[in-house]
Amino acid sequence: MGNIVIKAENISKQYRLGTIGTKTLANDFKRWLYTMQGKEDPFLKIGDTNDRSQKGSSEYVWALKDINFDIEQGEVIGIIGKNGAGKSTLLKILSRVTAPTTGQITVNGRMASLLEVGTGFHPELSGRENVFLNGAIMGMTKTEIRKKFDEIVDFSGVERYIDTPVKRYSSGMYVRLAFAVAAHLEPEILIVDEVLAVGDAEFQKKCLGKMKDVSGQGRTVLFVSHNMGAIQSLCSRSIYLKHGTIQQTGETDKIINYYLSHELKTEDELNLKVNKDIPACVTQVRLLNGEDQKTKAYLSGETLRFAFNIDCQAQGNYQLGIGIASALDVNIFSEVSELMELNNGTFEIDYQNIQVKLAPGNYALTFNLLYNGKSIQYCEKVINFEVLEINRMGETYSLSKGAGFLITQGKFTIN
Repeated sequence: MGNIVIKAENISKQYRLGTIGTKTLANDFKRWLYTMQGKEDPFLKIGDTNDRSQKGSSEYVWALKDINFDIEQGEVIGIIGKNGAGKSTLLKILSRVTAPTTGQITVNGRMASLLEVGTGFHPELSGRENVFLNGAIMGMTKTEIRKKFDEIVDFSGVERYIDTPVKRYSSGMYVRLAFAVAAHLEPEILIVDEVLAVGDAEFQKKCLGKMKDVSGQGRTVLFVSHNMGAIQSLCSRSIYLKHGTIQQTGETDKIINYYLSHELKTEDELNLKVNKDIPACVTQVRLLNGEDQKTKAYLSGETLRFAFNIDCQAQGNYQLGIGIASALDVNIFSEVSELMELNNGTFEIDYQNIQVKLAPGNYALTFNLLYNGKSIQYCEKVINFEVLEINRMGETYSLSKGAGFLITQGKFTIN
């Protein structure tokens, strides 16, 4: 076993909804006294799990419940889960921003954290002053910070505003400087929340590259993101949180597949309301297999078939475009129909594709209805479906990591 730098033992975090306190001074004092004596809070109640989709019966909620894991030096760990799963709460506990209700965290090493926008910087101080302040908090000397200062400013791209109070910065500028400080001051542990989503695409790419560099130097990285592509490319191991509890932990590819299969709702039919304010609209989308039956999943290599019901209220030239994206938000392909002259009434447009053979995985369908060359109904990733590993011949496809999304039938020859 390697050197463990972070150890979480039975971590739980409870919040009370609404009023904070016990409502009486005597009870507040009793709570304080028990805390000082190292005893359990006498007013701590068992609360609901943090499921936002359901109304709880308790005024207490468990943001995290019985979290246990070990992280070794040099590991890059991804933490994934839906909004409200407890990801940010866990990072705040690891960063010592907040304390757990029960359990304990052991951290060995100098830590730098990049949580939500605003954490760690003093708004009244300039960018330059905040760089030195953060370095001092991490235990670095002025000389050490000066050696890194130019590199930090160059990476952040805010040189022109480095002597301006950070309260004047846009959220993007703020995040640029905050990440540059966190990544360049040589932390032994780097914790990064979804905050990178604030930056532009170019800066996100720089950040991912920098985190790879940091991990390559034997430092530990914890990364929270909803971008499964970024998690997959950066993290060797991942933790899947749901309702404040760990559902699965292990190799990133396996955890992402488990997460997507449990969180993505696959459907065989989508029904939409009729919109009388536009010339025509798609009212239903059905996923069909080779036997004209509705399906939520296709066999690998099977013909893709989608049926669209269209309610037309104005005569004209129409086109229907479709697009397929992976669950990692990568666009696979798109296609647009030829011009179709439609009159008033209802129509079914059937789309089939025998050329594109998708690799096993989860995918989403987007469609766009155009009238006389203009888009009148655009619905992005409105229905999810799965492509299974087995094909009609009973063969299975086992693709290596990074193999892509398409199964092609190219030919290799020796001359």
